[in-house]
Amino acid sequence: MATELRMLRDVEWDAWSNTLNRAFGEPPPSPEQRALRRELTETGRSFGVWDGADCVATAGAFSFGLTVPGGAEVPVAGVTMVSVQPTHRRRGLLRAMMRHQLADVRERGEPLAVLTASEPAIYGRFGYGAAALDMQLTVDTLRLAAPELPGTDEVRLRLVDPAAALAECERVYARLVPARPGMLARRPGWDRLAVLDLPGERAGAGELQCVLAEVDGEVRGYARYAVKVVWEDAGPAGVVRVRHVEAPDPVVYAALWRFLFGIDLTSSVTVRTRPVDDALPHLVGDMRRCVPVLRESLFVRPVEVGAALAARTYRTPVDVVLEVADPFCPWNEGRWRLTGDATGAVCARTTDPAELALSVRELGSAYLGGFTLRSLAAAGAVRELRPGALAAASVAFGSDLAPWLPHGF
Repeated sequence: MATELRMLRDVEWDAWSNTLNRAFGEPPPSPEQRALRRELTETGRSFGVWDGADCVATAGAFSFGLTVPGGAEVPVAGVTMVSVQPTHRRRGLLRAMMRHQLADVRERGEPLAVLTASEPAIYGRFGYGAAALDMQLTVDTLRLAAPELPGTDEVRLRLVDPAAALAECERVYARLVPARPGMLARRPGWDRLAVLDLPGERAGAGELQCVLAEVDGEVRGYARYAVKVVWEDAGPAGVVRVRHVEAPDPVVYAALWRFLFGIDLTSSVTVRTRPVDDALPHLVGDMRRCVPVLRESLFVRPVEVGAALAARTYRTPVDVVLEVADPFCPWNEGRWRLTGDATGAVCARTTDPAELALSVRELGSAYLGGFTLRSLAAAGAVRELRPGALAAASVAFGSDLAPWLPHGF
């Protein structure tokens, strides 16, 4: 029987979701998880492949705003929920879904598609390039003094119910979004995902906790965490597992970390996601006791090269002709002249001689300023066709703040 690729119908959501869970080897979601997943699923952006009555492949997208260098919020497709059942591998289903999805993204006028990848090698062939790194930290709080900055004592900390404080925390998060490339402006409902605290997923830790940081009666920051109690022969050695910690103000940020370092019966703190230029290693006295683990997080795919490059600003003035290879989305192939600076940019087709040659994948990697064109050239992925073009463009594409994806999707 021939397979059929089609948009998801509301009545098919359960079968579609079950197919996705099976592909990732996940246990059935709790009723709370299932209800929230269904609420967040954008049916009009989700589709699957059916073999008769059976759903055998899935894909979808969320509608986000992505902060790009310069602070603009650009509409993007957050590609997600991609799977193919093992019974239907090597039939071109994934390629068909990716092609269908990118055509839909283009039709919607979104210049970029972004994703997180369980297997990054899969998505490179569809033009997605790793664009941001994520840092996980493990901190030895027995051997490090708690962070201190002048004014820290004036920050009031208050323990609250995580769900009850959602609105206050979301306002803090929203203030941070325009400042850093890679952060997501999200639709309602995503805040509730951040405080799902299912007993089966705590891995030995206690209930999720939330502390608010206030200055002059205004909430200026927050941290969400859980404590795993550990007892050793020498005494307590618990772990504070930090899920989120956010504050635009350095003093408030230091006050939150001082609180987390000082929780009784613990000897270490782990935080599962921070930007690579986070302040914490600089707030402690010994960076070696603040152990980082890096991995790529956000992958970026220019869907409309001209619109994508014109949507951001550039660190220094740039005027360069790019020869872009994009066999999967051929409308992007060819030469583009990018002219811009810190105030704005234009990017249009040109017949002028090319000065740099690269694929759309490398363009995605450099787009947020997390990876330089020079480093990509050192790996043989960018070719300089005019002497000097690489150095100038590499600096221009940079960002003062490292791009960072605050949560998956």
